[in-house]
Amino acid sequence: MSDTTNPDTMPLEDYLAQGGVLTAPGNVPARYRGELMRLMASFVDSELAGSAGFADTINAAPGIKQRIAASRITLEKADHAERVLAVMGSFGTDTDRYQVQHDWAARVARDADLGAVRTGGDMRLSVFHYPLQGWTDAVVMNVLMGLATGVQLAELARVSYAPLAEVFRAIAPREARHAELGLEALAQIATTDDGRAAARKAIAYWQPRVAATFGNAGSARYATQARFGLRHTPNEALLAEWTALVAARLTPLDLI
Repeated sequence: MSDTTNPDTMPLEDYLAQGGVLTAPGNVPARYRGELMRLMASFVDSELAGSAGFADTINAAPGIKQRIAASRITLEKADHAERVLAVMGSFGTDTDRYQVQHDWAARVARDADLGAVRTGGDMRLSVFHYPLQGWTDAVVMNVLMGLATGVQLAELARVSYAPLAEVFRAIAPREARHAELGLEALAQIATTDDGRAAARKAIAYWQPRVAATFGNAGSARYATQARFGLRHTPNEALLAEWTALVAARLTPLDLI
């Protein structure tokens, strides 16, 4: 353990909630470990599913620049999953088996309504169970989810398990760039009436599904994670931050 606070003079949960950190698997209590592993699994599974789903859009890209951007996003999401999976490996996870245990490209029907519920046996966020339909649809999903990931990573970068926080801080700028690449493509799409109409339709589809990734207000799981210093900002506050960010980015493009 290490931090400016003194873990020897207060209960562990108080120490963590006040900014204390843990630094190695050997000093992680069982209940904390369970919540930490769940958090990491959700991120790894979402990145693997996101990468697998976005791969098909490479060939749908309208030009070389867009193909390069789609390829970069696909590659880097897989890399981000690998980095967090390595932290899981330090806790004994069989990383070779883990990464092939699910069909990461599997998707539900487009009109399914999953809410925030996990499905299919893996821990990916529900939004990554829905299929992409063409370039504009993929760009819109990437923008909305990319902005959400930025908000969520700012929260995760403060996680109380120091090795994981370091990984999240390292990958946050690349995830931010993914959203920027999406916004560049979306700005081009929005230069025509047909493009704006298609983008608005995709926004109407994806916005509530991305919003669901923030979880429920007053979440009991958030309360548990906050006690362990794994979370610091309530779901509803993160959702409000993302909603404002979406409005700020899409209003100038005449898309909302």
